[in-house]
This record gives sequence, structure tokens and C-alpha cells, in this order.
Amino acid sequence: MTTKEYNICVDLYTDRVYRFILKNIRNEADAEDIVQNAFEILWKNAEKVEPDKARAYLFSVAHKNMIDFMRKNSRTDQMEEIPDYFSVSAGNPVSELSDVLNQSLSKLTEVQRSVLLLRDYEGYSYEEIAQITELTEAQVKVYIYRARQKMQQFLVGLDKILN
Repeated sequence: MTTKEYNICVDLYTDRVYRFILKNIRNEADAEDIVQNAFEILWKNAEKVEPDKARAYLFSVAHKNMIDFMRKNSRTDQMEEIPDYFSVSAGNPVSELSDVLNQSLSKLTEVQRSVLLLRDYEGYSYEEIAQITELTEAQVKVYIYRARQKMQQFLVGLDKILN
């Protein structure tokens, strides 16, 4: 990978990797650090990484760094809410939906949340998610299925409370 190809990767993937990490750890400064570390590792291994594999490589490195960070700092139970960049006002339906989805995501295990976000939010295939998370494709499918079930149960339970 050349310097120009690396810079293109920075332009193309920084926001996507950042969103993925932020959705998982819910701390902007820590997410920025993890993303920066992932790009630093990409730079150090630029000669070994093919440009068409850079996206998966970045997500894989960022995911591993995030897991290490979460284990090291034991923040899984102390997550803060993600700032809602889409809301205009407090009564905004998009903001309320975003809050409910964030609550349901917080009920998932870190593995379930990661694979679900990679699949539904970032659009990765099962095979790519398996490579990024170092799980088998079958495990990825099971985690995604269980995560969706858990979110559905949460949303149905919430609907019963509200109505």
C-alpha cells in the first residue's frame, strides 16, 4: 500500500470505523483513540496490507483494540449514552427512536452488539464479520440471531409498558 492509498483509506474509512467503535464503547475520546491506534497499525503494516483489504483490516484491528480496551478498563457496565447527532429537538421522533435503539443495544453482550452493528449498521457479510471478529461464520449467524431476538423482546416489552 502506498502513501496515497493509505490517505485514501483514511478519507474513506475513518468515519465508519469511528461510528462502529463509538456505538460499542459510547465514549467519544476513547473511540477516537482506538480508531487512531487502528490507523497507526495500518500505517506500520502498510507494506503487508493490500489496498482492497484495508477496510476489513482496519475494522479487525479496531475491533481487537476495542475488546482489549473494554477488558482493561471494565467499562462494559458503565456505558454512557451516545450523543444523538441526528436530533434537532428533544421531542424529535428520530431522537426518541435513537434512544430506544441505544437502550436495546445496551442490553446485548459486547460480541452480540459488535456482530449486529457490523452486519446491520456497516453492511458486512457474515464471512467478513467472521474474519474481523475471529469467529466462525456459524457463530456469527447465531450471535446475530440471538441479538435480534433480544432486541425484539426488549422492544415488545417496552411497547407493552407504553400501551
